[in-house]
Amino acid sequence: MTHPFDRFNLNDYLIEAISDIGFKEPTEIQEKVIPVVKKGRDIIGQSQTGSGKTHAFLLPLFNQIDPDKEEVQIVITAPSRELAEQLANAASQLASYSEKPINVQSYIGGTDKNKQIQKLQHAQPHVVIGTPGRLVDVIESNDLLIYTADYMVVDEADMTLDMGFLEDVDKIAARLQENGQMLVFSATVPQKLQPFLKKYMNNPIIIEVENKQVIADTVSNWLISTKGKNKINLIHRLLTIGQPYLALVFANTKEYVDEIAEELKKKGLKVAVIHGGISSRERRRVMRQIQNLEYQYIVATDLAARGIDIEGVSHVINAEVPQDLDYFVHRVGRTGRNQLSGIAITLYGPDDEQDIVTIEKRGITFSPKEIKNGEIVDSYDRNRRNQRKGKNVQKTDFDPEIHGLRKKLKKNVKPGYKRKIERKKQDKRRRAKRLNSKDNK
Repeated sequence: MTHPFDRFNLNDYLIEAISDIGFKEPTEIQEKVIPVVKKGRDIIGQSQTGSGKTHAFLLPLFNQIDPDKEEVQIVITAPSRELAEQLANAASQLASYSEKPINVQSYIGGTDKNKQIQKLQHAQPHVVIGTPGRLVDVIESNDLLIYTADYMVVDEADMTLDMGFLEDVDKIAARLQENGQMLVFSATVPQKLQPFLKKYMNNPIIIEVENKQVIADTVSNWLISTKGKNKINLIHRLLTIGQPYLALVFANTKEYVDEIAEELKKKGLKVAVIHGGISSRERRRVMRQIQNLEYQYIVATDLAARGIDIEGVSHVINAEVPQDLDYFVHRVGRTGRNQLSGIAITLYGPDDEQDIVTIEKRGITFSPKEIKNGEIVDSYDRNRRNQRKGKNVQKTDFDPEIHGLRKKLKKNVKPGYKRKIERKKQDKRRRAKRLNSKDNK
């Protein structure tokens, strides 16, 4: 019986591996990338989280590995420890199906470097996956020998740039063979990335896979105003009203993450914290506890939006609109995965109005909500006032002071007082007329 991936002419063990993973049909990025990688072309691949990108490059590259050569053949960089671990797990899963041993090793900051060096003295791995800083450490010490590698993958290149690791990736790429194949994957391709791409890539093919749906149709996307409300109290109510299976709360800074987490803990919730200020050992411990469902509530920076894959997230709460609006989709994309339903809630204040409008212009629709009587219910459209104003443009010159004078005139007052009010009205009109004439000059 044939498998849909058979048309890519992959080794039998790779077909067996992806069958066991549960891959039934290639995703769009896999359909486009795998044949081009097999032709030896450099690629700039643009796709969002959850597109199947990882196996789009792992499968054709593993197809090229010669297990009999005990040397580095593939180098893959990832900007975060968690992403590197996920890539290493995916690569190790493929390698485990090979009849001949394929050695996959990860080099990640915060792990025991001495143990890694000792292993390297006995054998060089076939596949190297790691964070840029640690890779540079073991490469520049001449413990890891990557000059034999024919293939390099830079995963999440825009995130690599944002986190300040592109210089390290440059040092790694400089050690590879000049005629090697370079694959760069990125959600976006910022201008600051261009010099690196021109330096190391040979006439690359750009493969772009657009998200046909900005947000999965399994996600309910809610918008809740924080005007006049204590935001952390509001977050606590949202977390406890619906009893989420697993809720992920995003904030823009590690300081605010810590503040939210502390307040929620005071209110009796068991909360996990993920941000770049936590040691790698602590982050790995927290991630294990999350995967074991020891936590129901997680508060995190955008590290968890693209850098960490947490299964079973039923609710995402944006405590703040992300500073980089591209991260809105990454955050919301943490829920509603694998055809499961999810709820994404964005909290916003008056200062966030323009950002919300920009997000809406990208094709994202919000459902306005509010909490009433302990329930989350439909609310009014925040643009309703503007829509009403549009219907009543002729009333924009309404003057509350003259309106008040008219109301006074309707009262039973002495004739002299009526004339006094009338004069004030006329003076008011004359002043307004003079101001208008000055403005029009």
